[in-house]
Amino acid sequence: MPFLKSHTDKSGPGDVFQAYPEIYRHWAEMGQQLINGPSPLTPGEREMIQGFTAGLLGCQFAYVAHSAAAVARGIEPGVVEKLVADVASAPVSNKLKPLLALVKKLVLQPNDITQSDADAVFAAGWDEAAYHSAVACTARMTFMTKIVHGHGFIPMTPERAKAAAEHRAKAGYVGLYPKLGKG
Repeated sequence: MPFLKSHTDKSGPGDVFQAYPEIYRHWAEMGQQLINGPSPLTPGEREMIQGFTAGLLGCQFAYVAHSAAAVARGIEPGVVEKLVADVASAPVSNKLKPLLALVKKLVLQPNDITQSDADAVFAAGWDEAAYHSAVACTARMTFMTKIVHGHGFIPMTPERAKAAAEHRAKAGYVGLYPKLGKG
């Protein structure tokens, strides 16, 4: 059960965003640009990074939601789960593996990131924009897991997550929260 009486079993970060639009309007706009704006990574790959980050952090709510969002954006079902289990054997391209290894280290051992981690990403053929996208998606999801855990949100069913992911892919991040309005 969520920790605040104003939330229901179906509440999530969107309820927080809409309760405090002066804070979260800009956050939703940032999420929109981060996932749907220009990047060497596809929107699906960026959602996959968010689902992967949430899985590593043990945030079932965000893991279910963003794994479904990755699938809605063209990532094969089950890939995020396999990444959480083991990046090296996950069914993703060899080019993505150093980027995802960086994400995992950033989540689990952030103080241990070194130039060699960045160099592995660049050696795989990624540029600074891709590196930044991966770091920013990881940072965004790290923040979001704190919102979820701090409010005690209950994970969505896979069916509800799929419907929400399909809606997110069409409406974007800002379009999910009608009460945010324009800034």
